[in-house]
Amino acid sequence: MTILTLNAGSATLKFAAYFDDGERPLLHGQIEHLGPSTSDPPPRFYACRADGQHLLETVLPQRDPETALHHLAAWLETEVSSVTAVSHRIVHGGPRYSRPTLLDDEAFDYLEGLVPLAPLHQPHGLAGARILQQQLPQARHLACFDTAFHRTQSELQQRYALPEELFRLGIRRYGFHGLSYQYVAEQLPQVLGERIGRGRVIIVHLGNGASACAVVNGRSIASSMGFTALEGLMMGSRCGRIDPGVLLYLQDSLDFSSADIADLLYRRSGLLGVSGISHDMRQLQASAHPAARRAVELFCLMAAREIASLVVSSGGIDALVFTAGIGEHSALVRAGIVERLEWLGFRLDPEANHQTIATTSCISDPGSQPSLWVIPTNEEAMLARQAARWLEEHQSA
Repeated sequence: MTILTLNAGSATLKFAAYFDDGERPLLHGQIEHLGPSTSDPPPRFYACRADGQHLLETVLPQRDPETALHHLAAWLETEVSSVTAVSHRIVHGGPRYSRPTLLDDEAFDYLEGLVPLAPLHQPHGLAGARILQQQLPQARHLACFDTAFHRTQSELQQRYALPEELFRLGIRRYGFHGLSYQYVAEQLPQVLGERIGRGRVIIVHLGNGASACAVVNGRSIASSMGFTALEGLMMGSRCGRIDPGVLLYLQDSLDFSSADIADLLYRRSGLLGVSGISHDMRQLQASAHPAARRAVELFCLMAAREIASLVVSSGGIDALVFTAGIGEHSALVRAGIVERLEWLGFRLDPEANHQTIATTSCISDPGSQPSLWVIPTNEEAMLARQAARWLEEHQSA
């Protein structure tokens, strides 16, 4: 029996298959370079077995995610049999969902109502779920939420300084990247040791989307993202934290419509907006253009500010962990962030930092407290693990 996972984004579809214990992988792959950009290479579909054996590599004729999902569903039908469940990454669960849930008509209706809160992700996650539900009707289709891990935060941490009636309407801090944070949090006691791993750890998820989370004893107590996936750190094309007065000025004085503002904040800001070159950190690091360097430096500065603010919520810090694409691969960014946090006691080991690429490693000087770590994340593994736990709980249903 098999569990499939689907992590559907606007530019990339990641998928994997696991045995039904949710721990042993069978295969994984992705379809990348989707979306409207004509400057990217053609869409690439590849997959391999857990042992690295190559299964497929091909170029797709169209860039739209829906067509890519149909290609993926047809291929999976030939490669994977006896599918028990499909675990879908859904970014926003709102105030209703704090655990994996079976996707039925009622769930779809509610989750589609949250699209305005996560417009870059929610539509693709739900579209992927609908398509695979049609292709694999015998399987149980589960939604696993990026917001769920943060539901352990106190009411105080969830609040904005807005009137009570708005909080009751659901305008609160939700936090995101929860599947990534939960996967890393479950590794902490084994990697850092019981004392530190169950202590005050700040995890920084740095990718095209970026955020930070304060974890104490494996539970989220505060995060940089809030009501939507815009708040907090600077990102690939999202601005991160911004004075709300800027948005009022854009609307009232520069005649920006709400659609114009949404396009600016989600698609034309961040690394792309500051550099004018690219949203891709790899391209910016390779560029000698002053605007590229400025974008990288601002990214590091904003990340350091958010980390420092989370230290207040956690009451101190025992370790800082970097994860996700930039966090796992960019020694330059890690160094740029840590340099701005040396006043907290961090001491980076430059050689260890330079040599670490997507492997679990300590990158601080021996004996340095707090310690510095890189721990690769695996959202697909977390999706499979959550589905296996759900199946075990509902095995008699």
